[in-house]
Amino acid sequence: MTNEAGLARSAWHRLFGVPLIISLAFTVLMVVVAFAADLPVRDPDGFLGPSYVRLPLIVLLMIAADVAPRVMVQRPGLRGLGSAVAGVLRSRWAGPRLAVAAAGLSTFYLAYLSYRNLKSFLPFLQDHLTDSVLENSDRWLAGGAYPADLLQGLLGTGISAEVLSAVYMLYMVFVPASLAAALVWSDNLQRGAWYATALSFNWILGTVSYYALPSLGPIYAEPSPFADLPETAVSGLQDTLYENRVEVLANPFATENVHGIAAFASLHVSVVFTAALFAHLTRMPSVVRWLLWVYVALTALATVYFGWHYILDAVAGLAIGAVSIWLGSRATGVRRRAVAGPVAGSVDEPELVAAGS
Repeated sequence: MTNEAGLARSAWHRLFGVPLIISLAFTVLMVVVAFAADLPVRDPDGFLGPSYVRLPLIVLLMIAADVAPRVMVQRPGLRGLGSAVAGVLRSRWAGPRLAVAAAGLSTFYLAYLSYRNLKSFLPFLQDHLTDSVLENSDRWLAGGAYPADLLQGLLGTGISAEVLSAVYMLYMVFVPASLAAALVWSDNLQRGAWYATALSFNWILGTVSYYALPSLGPIYAEPSPFADLPETAVSGLQDTLYENRVEVLANPFATENVHGIAAFASLHVSVVFTAALFAHLTRMPSVVRWLLWVYVALTALATVYFGWHYILDAVAGLAIGAVSIWLGSRATGVRRRAVAGPVAGSVDEPELVAAGS
């Protein structure tokens, strides 16, 4: 084994040894539940394609975006372009960085795949719903009114609905793009490992919350407060998810779709909060931090405005995000001081600092 290969194995093993084992265990649990309950395992598709295609493709595009400007700086000309690209790939992507990116992607994918399937199994394994309890808490917190009615009255149902719909739908791109950016563009392997692992814990803890308080959400439990909202990308997604629910409940083996409705807790909020808290703790540029905190606030607002979630769902999402950040640090053995700052640590062989020391 070459020294470079040894460093690569050491880097990914020390950073992702524990997280990968946890994701694998979560996957085994999902498979066992599927077998015991006689339910099919599906790879959930997104509008960018299946996740096992979508995620590697995004990473490859990020690698291309990382390599291209470095090649352009060299100005190799057409004749020397191939050699220049090969040289940058060897220096940037032939060692620990590639191994860590692959391990991080695998950890995330296994956790996400298991989360989506266990979420789809939920209505077959939990035959009661807690929407009435969560709705009562909403009305108590809102002084007897529906929180969505208050927000729609305050913000209106015109341009506000379009803006909040765009904010909500941005999540679909934000999650894979931020994961790829953390694993590809960060000059600190530990930073990318921490973020990828924290995202994975969001899926695991989110699944636990779904089973703890199974619920559909205001838009499905009591749709009347949302009747005046215009058609948006969000309303189209809500209709699609309900149609998928009907198909899956009728016969889960007769459709490739998965059941994707669950209110408590809000993983939109938890994941975006994870990103914002991570940016804050690692002292990313202030403009990035401020944009992410605004994104958190608007996402939480959108989830209640459109009836995806109750207020307590958003609060629980914040808690899951914070716990996921802490668990991600513990699982990867990374401490905040080791990854803070715009550029910290070594790309080739990071100096790992045990989180518990």
